[in-house]
Amino acid sequence: MFGYLTHRFGLSPIVGYLLAGIMVSPHTPGFVANTELAEQLAEIGVILLMFGVGLQFHFREFWAVRRIALPGALIQSLATAAFGAVVMHTLGWDWKVGIVFGLAISVASTVVLTRVLSDNNEIHTQTGHIALGWLVMEDLFTVFVLVLLPVIFSPGVVGATGIIEAFAFTAIKIIVLVIFTFAVGGRLLPRFLTHIANTNSQELFTLAVLAIALGIAVGSAYMFEVSMALGAFLAGMVVGQSEFSTRAATEALPLRDAFAVLFFVSIGMLFDFNSLIESPVFVIATLAIILLGKPLVAFLIVALMRYPLRVALSVALILSQIGEFSFILATVGADMDILPANAQNILVAAAIISITLNPLLYRAGGKIERWLDRCMPGLTNCIHARCAPIPATNGQVNKQSGQIHVIVVGYGLVGQTVVRLLMENDICPTILELNVQTVQSLRSQGYRTIYGDAARINTLTDAGITDAHALVLSVSDVKGESEIIRQARELNPHIRIIARTTYMSNRQNLIAAGADVIFTDEGEVALSVTEMILKQFGATPDQINRERQRVHESFYESFFPTPPQAKKEET
Repeated sequence: MFGYLTHRFGLSPIVGYLLAGIMVSPHTPGFVANTELAEQLAEIGVILLMFGVGLQFHFREFWAVRRIALPGALIQSLATAAFGAVVMHTLGWDWKVGIVFGLAISVASTVVLTRVLSDNNEIHTQTGHIALGWLVMEDLFTVFVLVLLPVIFSPGVVGATGIIEAFAFTAIKIIVLVIFTFAVGGRLLPRFLTHIANTNSQELFTLAVLAIALGIAVGSAYMFEVSMALGAFLAGMVVGQSEFSTRAATEALPLRDAFAVLFFVSIGMLFDFNSLIESPVFVIATLAIILLGKPLVAFLIVALMRYPLRVALSVALILSQIGEFSFILATVGADMDILPANAQNILVAAAIISITLNPLLYRAGGKIERWLDRCMPGLTNCIHARCAPIPATNGQVNKQSGQIHVIVVGYGLVGQTVVRLLMENDICPTILELNVQTVQSLRSQGYRTIYGDAARINTLTDAGITDAHALVLSVSDVKGESEIIRQARELNPHIRIIARTTYMSNRQNLIAAGADVIFTDEGEVALSVTEMILKQFGATPDQINRERQRVHESFYESFFPTPPQAKKEET
């Protein structure tokens, strides 16, 4: 209910989940939820969050923006951590506490960032690519910090020599874990998932993906004594490099989102108003770093890398918030008795405020740019003078070159014919298929093929639906056909959708969902039979074409009148 209400007010649902946790916490009157159970479920949420990060880590996409994302994320994270350490030490905290707290507020929320980009239709823009690449580096940096915290702040580690020895020992264990995971898991996991996929059981595949994520995460903690978050991240990377990456994301990420909600609720349950009232200065200082210090560093980095003013502002503004990984770091710090109890209260308050303001600040980017142009012309002229044109990333379709992007759902007889004709006309399609053997065979032949359910929005997104020129549903009455068409139309309003269905009775549903052209098996059989009968009676080609057109119009119109635009397309 709280997630829905905050969404209706144009805010991130994360704010609602945090508020829900506060409502059922021991620190507010009324019902008190089971804190221990909430923490256990939240732990699953952390594992699935890290598994999702590894699953969606596409090295090629990151490589396209590596020159800005890699140094930018590292410099900004370290600078924010330094700001946090200095400010908190000035306010009375120990340096150790300040460093961990500074690291916690240096990481932006993946959920919030992608949501804001999506709401503003900027995921596939230059700003979106830079921000997502930047966020990937921040997430990787967080994984690194999660591994180092127990090493550096362990009670048995004394002095610089002890830290170096502990770091070296941990580094060896991590290297062995990575080699073992990719060498053994990279061979076994795809084979295991192939056998599971051959059963055509959706629940078995979902269960297998969860078993991999949780199993490798827990195994990493017990066998290699590293964080479960790192194990889950590596498991996601292994699965993500196989042909099952899209379907694994489709099946597992909804569960990840569900448990992530419980993670935010558990964080909200830790919030105590009383301790917050006692330290308002800490909240104000934290917000100043998140809303001013962190975006200022990001803005300077992007501007100095010769990107346009609008891009620098947009990237800076969208990073001015904290979220899930901030709480993960804070939880680890609290478990190690580094952070005081009120530190998490300060983080919760800062997260609620920053997440609430982030969409509003991002939308105000244009006004801020105009204000800078008017009040600081020297700065903006300097940035514009330094800017150089940035080439499009490899993932984008170069529309000027005439490349046409077509997605074909299904590789049966009709799908094979469509793909062959497209290839013969220099159009390289993306094929969506649920038969794993077919997918493996097509990939070995060099076809771009995705194993996944087209009815899932993640599958369509991975296939590049937002940049596609056409979507061809070559399978008749595919599961969720209307939903596929509706989602494709929402993601790309200008795409041409060609659908196939068995029965005339389903034709109007597909038109209502957004299909441009619809072929019915019943109608095509009737037309073929009519043509054959006319040939048997010696009709001329002109007579056959005329009768075929008349039957076509009367047959289709007798079922459902075709809208003028759709009728024009069919003709």
